[in-house]
Amino acid sequence: MESLHTVTTQYGDVSGIKISNGILTFKGIPYAAPPVGTNRFQPPKPPIPWTGVKDATKYGATPPQLTPKAGPFAELLPNVVIPGDDYLNLNIWTSDTTEKKPVMVFIYGGAFVLGSGAVPAYDGSNFARDGVVLVTINYRIGIEGFLWFGDGVPNLGILDQIAALKWIRDNISNFGGDPDNVTIFGESAGGMSVCTLLAMKEAQGLFRRAIAESGAGHSVISPSSAKLIGTRLAEILGVAPTREAIGDVDIEKVFAAQDQLSSEIMAKPLVELWGEVAFNLMPFEPIVDGHLLTATPIECIANGAGKDVDILIGTNSEEFRLFLVPDGILSKVTDSALNIVASAYGLSDKAVQTYLANRSDSSPGDVLSAIITDWFYRIPALRVAEKHGNTHVYEFAWRSPACNNLLGACHGIELGFVFDNLTNTGFTKMLGNHPPQHLAATVHKAWVDFATNGNPGWDIYDTNNRVSMRFDVVSHITVDDRSDERSIWDGIR
Repeated sequence: MESLHTVTTQYGDVSGIKISNGILTFKGIPYAAPPVGTNRFQPPKPPIPWTGVKDATKYGATPPQLTPKAGPFAELLPNVVIPGDDYLNLNIWTSDTTEKKPVMVFIYGGAFVLGSGAVPAYDGSNFARDGVVLVTINYRIGIEGFLWFGDGVPNLGILDQIAALKWIRDNISNFGGDPDNVTIFGESAGGMSVCTLLAMKEAQGLFRRAIAESGAGHSVISPSSAKLIGTRLAEILGVAPTREAIGDVDIEKVFAAQDQLSSEIMAKPLVELWGEVAFNLMPFEPIVDGHLLTATPIECIANGAGKDVDILIGTNSEEFRLFLVPDGILSKVTDSALNIVASAYGLSDKAVQTYLANRSDSSPGDVLSAIITDWFYRIPALRVAEKHGNTHVYEFAWRSPACNNLLGACHGIELGFVFDNLTNTGFTKMLGNHPPQHLAATVHKAWVDFATNGNPGWDIYDTNNRVSMRFDVVSHITVDDRSDERSIWDGIR
């Protein structure tokens, strides 16, 4: 039986629901004013206070985004789009509103163009069950959050995340959370956001711990690359290369142009056309503008940024299979294609032979996936651990039986285990039948323990003792796992 529960925030009262398991949920609470009209392309402004009690019983609007095309990829990672202007909102799960419990703030992925905190698979009930106040947030994505031509304020999507963290600092105690014990965590673009926040002075003091899943400190672009992207988008739309001109175009046309732009980048990933985007293929992402973000996050971390923050970082064993398996690309990769891509990443023939020798019964597609997984995900995560000094490392290795046992330990596969939501319909296509519940209990507990006291259950990683937790049906500690492949990337960008 559901019952209403009212909590006071600094902007007004909100009414959430107490559900049958005793968990309180508050959804769609605005942490900033709607970023429309005169607020569009501006830093987030405080929400307008309200009178009476605001209904917080259902998810609010989500950031404007392209509705994913139907197909196997969309089925594996279902998304939710809820129209509305007041989309800078957040959602809270808590067991009660009186204690001072650890707070965890989840930042969604989606290549900075998709996603929201309203995806049902990110339901935080099981975190609340285990003594954590769980918060999911929305932030501006695509052109709204990361389009920049050099004038005005950049990185609006990251500034949204900071505004949400400030709201949490000022209000979460009324929901039973401890504002002095906040852990941010995110997956993919969310993990990249976590590392970007670590690097920004604006975010200092807003969180005590950070977890980056399948995203690290290298995925940012220069102002010149941002201008290349914005200029080409304007050309496709036939308007002047300014935020305002692009903002005046019907949003569906902008989405179609974004889609075309992504296709062009994939077809010709050339540095002279796209700058750094030619490497990671994400046209909208944080920008090293020299003020809000003074250098790449990994450089900032190496220079001491976030030194007082506990970090947990890791990747999945076969990340890139998510982008090769569902559409059948994996089986079409040739030896020639493998060598071309490896060379583009700076690998010698000898390095490719190392990967081949370690996978003697694998196809060229399997080896290509392993190389890109290391370049894009695993090695950047290890670089953070090497430079930060107070970091725990994990690898998630459980292989999904989905897609005829080909999907494996792909990108995003750990999320159902982290949230302990294996039976949520948003994860069932990706996880297949009967994923191991005991592994979800293990992973989820490690995240909760880390948020509570900074110790997930294994030693800190350093260059003398490269300790990592390998999560699988039987989880165990590894020391410098696959060192021959790791060392290949020393000195490679």
